[in-house]
Amino acid sequence: MDSHPSGAAVAPAGLPATGTAPGAHRGRGFGERLGATERSDAWWFKPAIQALGLIVLIGYANWAAFLGAGHYHYEENGRHYLSPFYSPYLHPAWLPAWLSPALLVLVFPLGFRATCYYYRKAYYRSFFGDPFACAVGEARSKGYCGEARFPFVIQNLHRYFLYAALVFLVILWKDVFRAFWISGHLGVAGGSLAILFSTGTLTLYTFSCHSLRHLIGGKLDCFSCAAAGAPRRNAWTVVSLLNEHHMAWAWWSLLAVCLADAYVRLCSMGALHDPTLLTFASLFDVPEKLWGP
Repeated sequence: MDSHPSGAAVAPAGLPATGTAPGAHRGRGFGERLGATERSDAWWFKPAIQALGLIVLIGYANWAAFLGAGHYHYEENGRHYLSPFYSPYLHPAWLPAWLSPALLVLVFPLGFRATCYYYRKAYYRSFFGDPFACAVGEARSKGYCGEARFPFVIQNLHRYFLYAALVFLVILWKDVFRAFWISGHLGVAGGSLAILFSTGTLTLYTFSCHSLRHLIGGKLDCFSCAAAGAPRRNAWTVVSLLNEHHMAWAWWSLLAVCLADAYVRLCSMGALHDPTLLTFASLFDVPEKLWGP
């Protein structure tokens, strides 16, 4: 290691600040047989429960997107509910009858989740054993070399999927307003709350994103030296608070989207009666066309 004039050590050219080449450091679990460890705690529980949650929720989402196109919306009794898996609803004339319209839009939210920093950790550990947990034998035969090779280099597209996710949030919030518009008046029903819960948790998940935190101010060393430094610092502070619970928002939003889709389907199939909880017809007499057709 070379020395900086300040006395700090400087890594040789071409190496990270640690001075260790990618893949050169071998952790405690490296070289052990898969799953081997000296740990005595239930280290396997967390990756196991994560794997189960991902299998169930993503399995349902795939079923809803590929096979459940028959009941993705509910338009009866003055209500208009659209499954979040199908929003925005696109069905061009050239789309084959056997192909679900959800597949035209899900590539963007799916890409956002699949490249999410938290989900990478979850499925790398739960499904790839890379590693299952700290100090546990892993499946990888070589040291970790970052996400610089195909297909892992695709993970670097996360910030671009973030831009698409922000656009989708605007569309999903329009769906929320439509869900609260019942028989031409403002009201609250079971479906209204289900779709609000879905979009609300999706918003918290998106706004707690590491990439958004970096874009807003995480890359700055001096807020007072940057343009609009004070507002950016305030926004960065809020996003940082949300980011502390990014894992929780990731799970809650995935669960909420599946529940909203299931609620819309059950109403559309006639298996569930959507109750009207509250109406404001006498207070908010707004024309129905305000929110569109």
